[in-house]
Amino acid sequence: MIEIIAATVEDAIKIESCGGERIELVSALSEGGLTPSYGTIKNVVSSVNIPVNVIIRPHSKNFIYSEEDMKVMIEDINLVKELGANGVVIGVLTENNEIDNSKLERLIKAADKLDITFHRAIEEVNNIVESVKVLSKYQEITNILTSGGSGRIEDNIAVLNEMTRHSGNIRILAGGGLNLNNIQDIIRNSSVKDYHFGTAIREGNRFNGEIDEDKLRRLVGIVKNR
Repeated sequence: MIEIIAATVEDAIKIESCGGERIELVSALSEGGLTPSYGTIKNVVSSVNIPVNVIIRPHSKNFIYSEEDMKVMIEDINLVKELGANGVVIGVLTENNEIDNSKLERLIKAADKLDITFHRAIEEVNNIVESVKVLSKYQEITNILTSGGSGRIEDNIAVLNEMTRHSGNIRILAGGGLNLNNIQDIIRNSSVKDYHFGTAIREGNRFNGEIDEDKLRRLVGIVKNR
């Protein structure tokens, strides 16, 4: 699986035409991704045939959410379902940097039959492998997006492999610093089969850069010919 971040309808169309297999739809890419607008979700979903997973993140302060935040997130999840997207991308932690099981379960319940990706909030937990074990108990969670912790993703291959070993039916989605320079090492040395790209496929590797279709096609070719 090759998942690419999109922020606009134009992004989404380019991603599909270049061989991307799934979209993570966000706004405010420079903030790590926030929930996109109703209109963006609606028009992206109707413009492509590949799955669209929508990030549900109301602010970039942290991954600790108040009851008011939860109301917003649940309402946004309900809108995503109504608009026909494939899934949601979520993550919620306690003040002690652990998975917030009670709030996570409420979001899972709201998502119902949607695919669920637990996003890079997992990078901030105290023990990433133990947190994967916690998440593996939820059959509804389909993916965990991760770079294997802090630092460069290529230095975290051993952690990615350990996460894969304990993830059960959840697919580990390698992302966060994945690019043309390190993708072959990740493919060759890790047990991960799914890959997520953000700024690596944009002009100048900038958050606000346009998607570089040549770079994207090259990355797709590397992954598909591994």
